[in-house]
Order: sequence, then C-alpha cells, then structure tokens
Amino acid sequence: MEINCVRKIRERDIESYLRIRAKAMGGEVRKVEWVGRRGAPDRLLMVKARPLSNSLDCAWCRPVGRAVWIELKAPGEKPEAHQLREHIRMREMGQDVRVIDSFELVEAVMSELFI
Repeated sequence: MEINCVRKIRERDIESYLRIRAKAMGGEVRKVEWVGRRGAPDRLLMVKARPLSNSLDCAWCRPVGRAVWIELKAPGEKPEAHQLREHIRMREMGQDVRVIDSFELVEAVMSELFI
C-alpha cells in the first residue's frame, strides 16, 4: 500500500525558507510588530552593506545596505484590501515592499538583492 503524504505549503514554511536563504547569503530577517498600523508588512529583510569604494579613507563612501519590507502569504493567497492600501502608502514614501507567496519568489528576491 502506497501512502501519499503531500503536505500543503504554509506561510510559515515560506518564512522559514526566507530566513534560511537570507542567512546563507549574509542577510537577516526580522519580525516586525506595528503599533497602530494595521496591514503593514510583518517582516523586514536586511541585506548586508557593501562598500561603495575600494578606498578606505573615503569619508563619503559609506556602505549602503538594503531594507525590504516583506508581506508573506501562503501559496496563491493575496494581500487583503487594507494590506494593499498600506503597501501603497509605504511605496509612496519610497519603501520597497514585496509580497512573497512561494519559494520561487523568495529565490527571485534573493537573486535581485544579493548580486
């Protein structure tokens, strides 16, 4: 008798994968709790800073890292209306907000940020 044990992928599985991939590439993921702000992304992906110049004595050549706000969803799920409104507000303020609902999207974000 063959038993097929295919488990449905959950949001927490994608979160775990995001954390593992970020750490492997020198980044970090933090859980964020917002006070008085419903619908904001619940994860912050921080990409390690890299020097802008090879010169160590260049005062204006400070390392620049990246911060990306991540809204995690189970596969196929979409952000709710109040989340979309908050994502739009944040993007209008120059913030990088991403919605990730698959392992493939984790990989796409990682390959874009960790070049």
